[in-house]
Amino acid sequence: MSEKKDITILAIESSCDETAAAVVRNGRHVMSDIISSQVPVHVKYGGVVPEIASRKHIEAITGCVDGALKEAGVTLKDLDGVAVTYGPGLVGALLVGVGFAKSLAFAADLPLVGVHHIDGHISANYIEDETLKPPFVCLVASGGHSNLVYVRDYGVYDILGQTRDDAAGEAFDKVSRALGLGYPGGPAVDRAAREGDPDAYEFPRAKIPDASYDFSFSGLKSAVLNLINHAKMSGEELRVANIAASFEKAVVDVLVEHTVRAADETGAKIVSIAGGVAANTRLRECMGKACSERGLKYVHPSLRLCTDNAAMIGAAGYYRFIAGARSGLDLNAEPNLPLGDRERRFHGNMGKTREGAQ
Repeated sequence: MSEKKDITILAIESSCDETAAAVVRNGRHVMSDIISSQVPVHVKYGGVVPEIASRKHIEAITGCVDGALKEAGVTLKDLDGVAVTYGPGLVGALLVGVGFAKSLAFAADLPLVGVHHIDGHISANYIEDETLKPPFVCLVASGGHSNLVYVRDYGVYDILGQTRDDAAGEAFDKVSRALGLGYPGGPAVDRAAREGDPDAYEFPRAKIPDASYDFSFSGLKSAVLNLINHAKMSGEELRVANIAASFEKAVVDVLVEHTVRAADETGAKIVSIAGGVAANTRLRECMGKACSERGLKYVHPSLRLCTDNAAMIGAAGYYRFIAGARSGLDLNAEPNLPLGDRERRFHGNMGKTREGAQ
């Protein structure tokens, strides 16, 4: 009986402001992971400028792919497929990665696999913990997304909850800007909060009666901004660290409560987190404590795997590849690509139609 062949995937990620390429073997072993960050470019604008991001992706993508292949010690002939993020994200940024991946797959006669960006974030946990297998509950929190997901199988998801307005990371960015802490907001608020009192201010925690797993952070953000504006208008001292810590606690309390309750109600024995906000110190600690108290296994990616990267796309791409997923050369960027029902509906007939192969 012959041994199972290793599957080596070249992955490309360009959904926002990180140009990334990686080579991943069997969905778990990262042979290389190259990231070209645009943070120094966008920091002076206080956020990502889509047109600039697209141009920077064009400038960086060839070098990232070449670097990933070189670092992994492989050539195109050693690859089994090319995986690429095709949504959701900034349309111009996505188009750069999708266009490059399609061209490369065509020239090298390699299968192409389109990957959902959130599928990638969830799959970062497979890299972190090689023993991790579905089912489990995963909280995906980033600048553009706040999703609570029940992972039934590889690439098969039930969306339990999602944001109604501002995503958690978006709220961090806006509060950071208002406090003068700079961009990106998540790390800046995290640093400031360590020096503050999380109980200094009582900020609201939104509850949505008809969708108890959904998130809403716009009211919290407004409460913080109103406090800041009132302090400035009345000449009161602005205690930045205390505001940052109290805001952070309000966000984390909601994220943790929703997640562990979802684990209790679904019967899941494993809880994981993913996305840029998963790098937050308080979230990592509080989620770990809550899981420990309930006897749940807790998985969280290393800090590098929380932010956008191509290794996670390679992991997700591998599981789609072995399930038979193939994308045509008409694969297009889908900036508002949904996750959940669509993913499950097409899981069983991947490769039979272009839409079904996404």
